[in-house]
Amino acid sequence: MTEPKPPANAAASSGATKASPSAGTKPVASGGTSSRRFGWDRGALARRVTALPTPVKWLLIALFVVFLYALPLLEIPIISTPDTDFGAVLFTVASYVLVALGLNIVLGYAGLLDLGYVGFYAVGAYTVAVLGSFQAHLSWWMLIPLAVLFSTISGLLLGAPTLRVRGDYLAIVTLGFGEIIRLTALNTEWLGAAKGITQVPRPPSVEWFEIPHLQWDGFTAFIDLGDTTKFLFFGVADQAPYYWLALTVIFLVLGADRMLRRSRVGRSWEATREDEDAAELMGVPTFRFKLLAFACGAFIGGLSGALFASRQGFINPESFQLLLSILFVAAVVVGGAGNIYGVTLGAIVVGYLPERFRGFEEWRLLVFGVALILLANFRPQGLLPPRRAKRAIAADEQLEALEEGTARV
Repeated sequence: MTEPKPPANAAASSGATKASPSAGTKPVASGGTSSRRFGWDRGALARRVTALPTPVKWLLIALFVVFLYALPLLEIPIISTPDTDFGAVLFTVASYVLVALGLNIVLGYAGLLDLGYVGFYAVGAYTVAVLGSFQAHLSWWMLIPLAVLFSTISGLLLGAPTLRVRGDYLAIVTLGFGEIIRLTALNTEWLGAAKGITQVPRPPSVEWFEIPHLQWDGFTAFIDLGDTTKFLFFGVADQAPYYWLALTVIFLVLGADRMLRRSRVGRSWEATREDEDAAELMGVPTFRFKLLAFACGAFIGGLSGALFASRQGFINPESFQLLLSILFVAAVVVGGAGNIYGVTLGAIVVGYLPERFRGFEEWRLLVFGVALILLANFRPQGLLPPRRAKRAIAADEQLEALEEGTARV
């Protein structure tokens, strides 16, 4: 038996839908045109790394971790800061990264705009300072758990009455919280008032051995035995041990973040962020999970503040200005809210670049503002947006092409 031929009008319509590119149409592929720009595939490197054997990938990760720990000793001329102690700059960047990871839980995972995150940062710092120097003399190992405990409690106390509001109202409430914490410290003698608190306890030191630094003559490196760092000696002159401590905490937080993101809690946060009403209808207790996000963010923020106070040795209310909260939010937004690697990159940009170009101090804020404007216009999802954002962009482009009749059938 012979198969019936399709009608002529069907063949004509089929031919009309398969228009050639020369006719002015722009075919949209189902999964790749958005990832190929300027003749190269941006996902090729990621696919090659993923295809590597597991032992090779672990070896690369181990080498990268060793490189991060060795940064204050290498003092590479291209990235070192000639006008500022490089170890201190690295600690500042690590503090920004730690804060960005905590704020990413609130802003990136749960979708809650928190403009007063510096308040949790201040609670952790003042806990270490007040109980370690000003009103009591507890050991540093007791101060860190107390700092994260008090900051978590403050997150719960703030979130319980305020998380029932959304959007701009929540942003205004959290902004007020950050200022309330600062003004309370400024006007309370029990907290040191305007003069601040000195002699904040430092982490206990262990003088095991000394590690020499590298010195550079152009692009030639040599070991300088006269410039060494005492391993795990937390003093005043050398800031490298503080950076190693903060970096270790960052790796621990990254591991916990990964487990949370892949758990039921992470999926509930994502559902709440995308559509809170739909999540409620599907049985997700959104208020409970939003409160948990606030508590987790406050925990990490207080931990970062405690490390800051321990390294600084002195704090006062001026250390916790509103501008610091704006920089924290900028780090998350610039990097890509919802992507831990993106917010890490954003924190490095916000914390490192101003110190690297400190010689242009008068122009730093101007350049930073221009960069934010360009980013908002040409890369609104951030430097490294999460995969869901990329999928949403690709789906929007395909839907727009279908509506215009230019998609390939």
